[in-house]
Amino acid sequence: MTIENLQAHYGFTRMPFGRGLAPQMLHRHTAHAEAVARIGWCVSERALGVITGEVGAGKTVAIRAALAGLDASRTTVIYLANPAVGARGLYAGIVTALGGTPRFHKASLIPQTSEMLAAEEHERGRGVVLVLDEAHLLGVDQLEELRLLTNADMDSHSPFACLLVGQPTLRRRIKLGTFAALDQRIALRYAMTGMQPEETKTYLIHHLKLAGRSDTLFSDDATALIHQVSRGLPRAVNNLAVQALVAAFATNKTIVDESSARAAVTEVTTD
Repeated sequence: MTIENLQAHYGFTRMPFGRGLAPQMLHRHTAHAEAVARIGWCVSERALGVITGEVGAGKTVAIRAALAGLDASRTTVIYLANPAVGARGLYAGIVTALGGTPRFHKASLIPQTSEMLAAEEHERGRGVVLVLDEAHLLGVDQLEELRLLTNADMDSHSPFACLLVGQPTLRRRIKLGTFAALDQRIALRYAMTGMQPEETKTYLIHHLKLAGRSDTLFSDDATALIHQVSRGLPRAVNNLAVQALVAAFATNKTIVDESSARAAVTEVTTD
């Protein structure tokens, strides 16, 4: 079986449930729309925000959608995807993203970072948005450095917006007494949830339409099973939907029925 055969079988113009969708093509279910709106507020207020959700809840997708709406001529986005760089790596990543060469000694790298963040605003007229993905993996020292970095002018005027994006453990970690000072600075907390049953249904319909099919392709029973097993988490819905399409194709069905969805569940949940 090839992708081409699968596409031809269903008459798709492209494979549905893929990752590379432009922000305007995304399905705007409640959790996604709320996250985008709150991230937008956080950026405009230059605040510190924490966005959490389970793996596959769509956190990174929501960040991407929110940032796509910003004026690129007035905003500098620094996206750090790998927190396993230590405290120095955090500063070095910011300096590098702003076009500088990180100073070797941390004692001089810290003020260099603050100066470059301030210069981006005062000299270039650009607001900075710092996004730290997988932030639940940030070390104690990194969270402390982040507090110091946001300390500079946070009480009067912040030189940048900061978004910590991670799994639910991130919120619990920050609540620990050790990080009370950082916790107090958080202006926005949002926990992304899975989609509701009706949203999973419209999510499937939306992605199938993008692939050129506007008719019913997933039966109600198949949709209900996919929702139940995925708990409405978009990435899990994608994986199950693709496997269900494969299962229906393998048995030469034109509709994805419950038995095709069950085959998908077995495929996805079995090691």
